[in-house]
Amino acid sequence: MTRRVIVAANWKMNGDSALVDSMISGLSDMESSNVEVIICPSFPYLSDLNQKIKAADLDNIIQVGSQTVSKFVGGAHTGEVSTTMLNDLSIKYVIVGHSERRSVYNETSEQVASKVHAVLDAGLNPILCIGETEAERADGKIESVLLSQIQPVIDEIGIERFSDVVISYEPVWAIGTGKAASSAMAQETHYFIRQLIAKQSKQVAANISLLYGGSVNAANCEELFAQPDIDGGLVGGASLQAEQFKIICSAAKGK
Repeated sequence: MTRRVIVAANWKMNGDSALVDSMISGLSDMESSNVEVIICPSFPYLSDLNQKIKAADLDNIIQVGSQTVSKFVGGAHTGEVSTTMLNDLSIKYVIVGHSERRSVYNETSEQVASKVHAVLDAGLNPILCIGETEAERADGKIESVLLSQIQPVIDEIGIERFSDVVISYEPVWAIGTGKAASSAMAQETHYFIRQLIAKQSKQVAANISLLYGGSVNAANCEELFAQPDIDGGLVGGASLQAEQFKIICSAAKGK
């Protein structure tokens, strides 16, 4: 089985209706390829983006994803959005456990695991984010940190359900800083993650898509995507510019 090649755009709390329109216009000539392209805007623009992708006949090329979700399916949870709501909007992917959700909103790995479970149960595809801080890397804790973020998810859903999970390794020190990991460094860590999964299931490890997230841009994407265990990217700032994002998507076609 060939692993899915995925390029996902995380707009974070950026953008407006004008960005939605300019992105659709800028990507209008994209052709179908082996790359799954996902755009994750803020909640208010999910429906608008999805509708305009379909109107532009790009829905066989571009999918829409959410930046987070509640573990609850409904109820008294002011400000939250459920998987039921995302399904109602035909959303396919959900980013779970982004480092900003962990550090700013204090989401624990156990809470992240519960969200992954909820996303899978709703028939959606989770993009599970993991990664170490600069201090943790300096202290030689990379492997223990990644294990502490992955193991609760394995405990929650079981290894076989990881077949429907996408993992994005995002070194926290490289997110939005311009300090992307070298291709060799990123490959070394992706290899470790795949071997970590392989200890539970070699088949799941061989098939799971591992993305790199951390200042991916038009200049470094080709070298990053050439690495054997990197199956695409989770793109932040560069995904707010249609031309840069197209270059990144094109670089992934070579996988």
